Order: sequence, then structure tokens, then C-alpha cells
Amino acid sequence: MIIAMMLFFFYMHLLVVLWNVGVAFNMTLMFLPAIGFLFYYLGVVIENSKRNWFIGIRTPWTLSSDLVWNKTHKLGGFLFKLIGILALFAAFFPNYALYFILIPVLLVITITVVYSYFEFNKNKMRE
Repeated sequence: MIIAMMLFFFYMHLLVVLWNVGVAFNMTLMFLPAIGFLFYYLGVVIENSKRNWFIGIRTPWTLSSDLVWNKTHKLGGFLFKLIGILALFAAFFPNYALYFILIPVLLVITITVVYSYFEFNKNKMRE
């Protein structure tokens, strides 16, 4: 995860430096593949993460139950991978790229938090 973040930031730094030395290019088109791959990789990492305090969807409900953590992270990982694919697809619509990223991210955050809450309550009722 650390290596992926460092590569992402290095790429972004490289784009900024190139722009500032006078190389003209469409920043949006260059940025979207990087954000797409980053979100896809985050989906892979989230799907396979074990309960911890540093990486993942850390709500009070996921942190209190391994079952809720695993279910929420399976869903979250899948949704983050979809955001990554959507970000790559957004390269074809650069004028609307912000919407292809921002709206899905807000939806995934909301969906995973609400899902973890309902999973926790569903499992609590079974006990």
C-alpha cells in the first residue's frame, strides 16, 4: 500500500513539474488513469485486509466484529474496484471526469458505512 501511494504521488509530482517547465498536456487525461489504478488497488487491499486500526473501512461496527468487517470489506473492495474502472472510463469524458470520481466515491462511502451499521445490527439480533 505504501509503495502504491508513493508511486501515485511521484507520478502526480512528475505531472506538476512537467506542466511548470512548459510541457502542455491535458492534466485531467493524465490524472485519470493514475486515480483509476489507485482506486482499483485500494479495492484489492480493502477486500483482503484483516481487522485493524489503520487501513480499511473503520466504523465502530466493523471494528467490533470480524464478521461485519469481512462482509463490509468484501462489498467495499468490489465497489472501490468499480470506481477504479469508472475513473478509467472517465478519460473518454474529460469534461465530466469530476462527476465520474466524486459522486461514486461519496456513494461508496455512504453505502459501506450504512451497510456496516445494518450488518452489525443484523448480527447482534442473531446473538
